[in-house]
Amino acid sequence: MFLRAHTRKKDGKRHRYWSLVETVRTPDGPRQRRLCYLGELNDSAQARWLRTVDVFNAQGEAEQLKLFPSDVEPPQDDPQVARVVLNKVRLERTRQFGACWLGLELWKRLALDRFFEQRLDAEPAEVAWSRVAAVLAINRLCAPGSELAIERRWYPSTALDDLLGIEEGKLNDTRLYRCLDRILPHKTQLERHLKERYGELFGAEFDVLLYDLTSTYVEGAAEKNPMMRRGYSRDHRPDCEQMVIALIVNNEGFPFSYETFDGNRADVSTMETILRMVERKYGKARRIWVFDRGIVSEANLQAIRRRGGQYLVGTPRSQLKQYEAELLTDDWTEVRPDEVEVKQVAIAGGEETYILCRTAGRRQKEKAIRKRFSTRMEEALAGLGKAIATGRLKDRNKMERRLGRIQAAHPQVSDLYEVAIVETDEGFRLRWSAREDRQAWRSLREGAYMLRTNLQAGTAAELWTKYMQLTEAEASFRALKSELSIRPLFHQKEPRVKAHVMVAFLGYALWVTLKHWLKRRAPIMPQPSEGEVLDAKPLTPMKALVLLSTLQSADIVLPTTDGREIRLRRITEPSPDQHELLRQLAGVY
Repeated sequence: MFLRAHTRKKDGKRHRYWSLVETVRTPDGPRQRRLCYLGELNDSAQARWLRTVDVFNAQGEAEQLKLFPSDVEPPQDDPQVARVVLNKVRLERTRQFGACWLGLELWKRLALDRFFEQRLDAEPAEVAWSRVAAVLAINRLCAPGSELAIERRWYPSTALDDLLGIEEGKLNDTRLYRCLDRILPHKTQLERHLKERYGELFGAEFDVLLYDLTSTYVEGAAEKNPMMRRGYSRDHRPDCEQMVIALIVNNEGFPFSYETFDGNRADVSTMETILRMVERKYGKARRIWVFDRGIVSEANLQAIRRRGGQYLVGTPRSQLKQYEAELLTDDWTEVRPDEVEVKQVAIAGGEETYILCRTAGRRQKEKAIRKRFSTRMEEALAGLGKAIATGRLKDRNKMERRLGRIQAAHPQVSDLYEVAIVETDEGFRLRWSAREDRQAWRSLREGAYMLRTNLQAGTAAELWTKYMQLTEAEASFRALKSELSIRPLFHQKEPRVKAHVMVAFLGYALWVTLKHWLKRRAPIMPQPSEGEVLDAKPLTPMKALVLLSTLQSADIVLPTTDGREIRLRRITEPSPDQHELLRQLAGVY
C-alpha cells in the first residue's frame, strides 16, 4: 500500500493530488487498485500519511506496509508512527456537497457575498448575517423549503457549514427568520447590483423589457397581512387568499426588477405603478416594453408613449373581427414553414403598426378545444330535449333553469348555438341549431392573434420574433413556481411575505446565471449505450444540480492501535460527467 501522486498544471501553477493505492494479485498478474482519493494534502495532512503503518489482519497478525510515494524514503525512527487497524476504518458524516457547492459558487460569481457583507455584517453576530442569507438563497435553488425545514432537514444534510464556515449548532429557524427581516430593506440596491453583474458577466442589456404577472397563495388566514386578498387565482386556488407578483426581465430572462401587489389587483391596473417604479430606480430612458393582452389598455399605452417609450403588445381577441377580410387573403409571410404566418396591416394615418399572426399548432389546439366543448354541449342539449319530449320534464321554469345551467357550463361555445324552448300542439319542445355564421368566424380566427406596436423599424416577421421573447418572462415564472417553489406562502406578516419573495428572486438570480453559464459551455454528453444516438444539448439548471447532487462530503476515520483516530474530510471522486461539468464551470478539477 502506498501513496500515488497525480500532478496537473492549473492557473500557471503545478498542483499535486494524492490517492491511496494498494497492489493486488490478479489472474493477469499484479495490479494496482485505488482505495480512496485524498485530494491536495496540506502539510499537516501529508505528514500524517507519510508514516510507517502496521496493519493487522483478521487473525491479529501484524504486517508492516509502507505508505509512501515510490520516490520518497520513509523517515527513520519517527516517534509519530501510527499503526492503523484496517478492519475498523470507517466512513462518517456523509453529506451533500456538489449542489450546494455549485450554489455557493454562483453566489460568489454574482458578488452577492460582498454585497451582503457590506450591508449586513456591520453588527457582531454569532453567525454573519451575509452567510445566513447565502443559506436561504442556496436552499431556494437546490431544495426549496420553509425555514423550519431548512433547520431540521436540509441544512444538516449538506456541507454548507464547512463551505460557509458556520459553527455546528449555530443555525436555527429563528436566525433564518431574523435574516429575512434584515435583507428586505436592501431590495432596490440588490436589483441594481444584479443588473450590473449581469452586464459584466454576460453583456446583458436591458433596453427591451418583458413584463408579466403571476400570483401566489397563502396557507392559513393571513389576518396580519392586508396584501392577502381573494382575486383571480392563477394557482386554481380560489379558496385561498393570494398576492400578485409582477416580474420584469430582459429578452434573455435576466431579472430587472419585481414588485408585489394586493391579491385582488387587476393586471391592467399595475402598469402605471411599474413605470413609475422603474423610472425612480433607473431613471427615464427610451425602453421597449413587451407584454401580453391581459395588461393592454389605452391608458397604459398612452402612459408609455407619454414617457417616450415604445411597446410591442398583444391585443384582445375581439379586435380580430375588424380585420376579417385580412384573414381571408393569401398575402401572408411564412416565419416558420408550415407553422407560423404573419402579415402587416396598414392603419391609415396612424403611428402604430398591427401585425396579424397565425400559428398552425395553435389553430389545431383551439379547434380541438372547440370540438370538445361543442360535442359536450350538443349532448347536453339532446338530453334536455329528450327529457322534455318524453314528458319527464314538464315545468317550463325548470326547463329554462336546466337550459341556463347547460349554457353556463359551456361558455366557450354557447354563443355558437341558437336555442329556444317553444310551445307546440304536442307540448313544450327544445329547438336548437348551430349558428353557421358564428361557426365560420370561429373557425377562421382559430390560431390567429394580433400584435400592436409603435416601433417603426422591422418587418412583420422581425416584430413577431421580438414578441416571442415574452416566453422568457413565462419561463421565469415557471422556474419560480416549479424549481424554486415560490408557492404557497406560509408566512403571515407582510414584511416576511415580501422577504420570502425576495429570497425567491435571489434563487432565480442564481438559477438564471447557471442557465446562461451552461449555454456558453460545451454540452455534457453522457456515455451512450450500444446503438443509442444522443443529441448534443446543453444541460438545464435542474439537470446540472441533479448531476452534482451525488457528490458527497465525508469523514474517513482511521483508528490506531494506541486509541487515537485520524480523521480526514474528503469529497467523493467525481464521475466523468461531473468532472467535466466542474472543470467547465469553475476549473477546480
